[in-house]
Amino acid sequence: MFKATPNPLETDDVSPYESTDSKKLNDAAERALDFRFPSNADIKSTPRTRSTLFSVDPEATAETLAVYLVETLASVDVMVHQLVDHLEGESRYALLGISNSIMVAEITAKRVLDKIDLPK
Repeated sequence: MFKATPNPLETDDVSPYESTDSKKLNDAAERALDFRFPSNADIKSTPRTRSTLFSVDPEATAETLAVYLVETLASVDVMVHQLVDHLEGESRYALLGISNSIMVAEITAKRVLDKIDLPK
């Protein structure tokens, strides 16, 4: 069988520093990338600001949070099982593994809910 493209591709060995114009262009590209994509050191040195887009009511009780958690996990498990019915092979097995993890988390959350002392 004939391949139209050689493996590996044949490329010209051109350095970005071959001429002064290409060096200027490469330097400009580096500056643009550094501005647009900060380094890990820059990210880690920036103080974390708390997001208020999604927040949990600070007045919510542990029981309320645990009940919500159990219900959410049960809903996600139902959605995963609906997707599993439409898949075969490795994707199906991966979703079933996720479903098992959700089930373990749901059982754990229910155990926490059982241990919460309800006000009398």
